[in-house]
Parts: sequence; structure tokens; C-alpha cells
Amino acid sequence: MFYFNRKLRQDLREEDKLILDWLTKTTYGPKQTDNFSRRQKGTGRWLLESDEFLKWRVETKQTLFCTGMPGAGKTVLTSTVVNDLSTMFRNDDSVGIAYLYCEFNRQNDQKAIDLLLSLLRQLIQRRPPVPENLKSLYEQHSKDDTKPSFGEVSQILEFIVHTYSRAFIIIDALDECQVSEGGRNKFLSEIFDLQTKTGVNVFATSRPIPDIIHEFGKQKGISLPVRASDEDIRTYLDPRMLELPLFVRRSPSLQEKIKTAVLEAADGMYVLCHTLYKD
Repeated sequence: MFYFNRKLRQDLREEDKLILDWLTKTTYGPKQTDNFSRRQKGTGRWLLESDEFLKWRVETKQTLFCTGMPGAGKTVLTSTVVNDLSTMFRNDDSVGIAYLYCEFNRQNDQKAIDLLLSLLRQLIQRRPPVPENLKSLYEQHSKDDTKPSFGEVSQILEFIVHTYSRAFIIIDALDECQVSEGGRNKFLSEIFDLQTKTGVNVFATSRPIPDIIHEFGKQKGISLPVRASDEDIRTYLDPRMLELPLFVRRSPSLQEKIKTAVLEAADGMYVLCHTLYKD
């Protein structure tokens, strides 16, 4: 009997994987790992310890929108938020977490429905098994080798979010989301509708694009500008002083002059700071 039960559970897992792959094979775990690995340890605390973020993390139905110019470190900051939530709720499967990294060169496979499918897959993976209503939907479409419609995905996503006591959706680089055929507006409209119905918390980053700012402004959420703090840039530079020639390593005053020059040139741009130092 023990063997039978174990085999049944294994078969269910295989069936779940088949259905999840039918939804989408796109996953963002590797991207999260790569983005977070580029973070200098100790940076990003200005956001995680801010009143705005702490309020967003504790209360439900909250929106936190962070804008910044290219190179300000938005993507690494997003990975820091994902890691913070994943660490805090690692042992609490009643909290749902799903995230997206939009990329300009992937717009063809990041249409509005593709992004929703990825969110759905992540939320199901966090707390399996696949629900019966999704199994039924899969069986219906399998007969004709078709995929679920936008409306069907929306309904299942709302149902899944409701199964969690709390849920977080994190979206990086909304400005790189597909604009053609109203893709970005359609996606944002669905996310805000989902928030109204379920109380899900939304964190998003973008360049300061007027129409995106307008959409988030209507939600009356929290808005924060993103720029690498002087503390973050110093945290990045400190260990790199040890890589410079011996005469620099022996001169704290010279090291301070170098850091000050880089800080002034970078002007809040984390990526530019990295480029200046490398060059």
C-alpha cells in the first residue's frame, strides 16, 4: 500500500508538470538568480528599510511603483525585492509570490497573455497540486490542441490568488513590455483589476514613461524614484580599492578622492558606476 501511495503522488506530480508546461514553459527563476548575483552585498537597503516598502510589505492591496532612468539599478533592485519576500515567506505556503522580468528583445513571447500565464504557473508551483478547474480546462483544450483564452486565464489566476492569504506580484521594466496592439495597457488593466478583486500587492519598475506613470497614478499607490544611493555606490567601491595598485591601497586619502570622483560622475547610476570603475 505504501508503494501505491508513493507512486500515485509521483504520477500526480508528473500530471501537474504536464499541465504547467501546457500553460507556459517560460520561467523566470534563472533570470532572478542571474540578476540577484549582480547585486553587491549590502546594497538596496535604502528601499527594504524605507517606510514605503515596509508599509507595502505588511498591508494588503498595496502598489509600490519605482521609476528610474536606464542604469539606475532597477532590475537588480527588483531582484532584491523578490529575494526579500522569498526569504521572509520561505516556510509559509499561504503567501503567493510571482514575478516577471520584461525585456524589449522578448516582446514576441511576452504578450499580455504570456505574462499572465507565467504568473499563474508560478503561483501554482508555489503550492501544488494543480486545481481541478485548471485540470478541466486543460482537458477541454487538449481535445482540440488549443490554448486557453485571455479570459480563461484571468479567471483561473483570480481563483488561484484567492487561495492564498496574501499574494505579491513583482514586475520589472514595464517600459519594455509589448506596446503594440495595446499589450502593455491590457496587461496593466488586468493586474489592477486582479488587485481590486483579490487585494494582491503589486511592485513594479519602469523608466519614467508618461502613460505608465499616469496608469499607476490612478491607483493612488506609493511611488518612489530609483537611483543608486551614495551608500550603495560606496559599498560597491570599497572592496574594489583592494584591487588597485599598491600606492593607492596604502593611501586612504587617495582612495577617498577616487570614490568621490566616481560618485560625482555616476550621479546615482549604479551601472555607470560599474562601467567607470571597469574602464
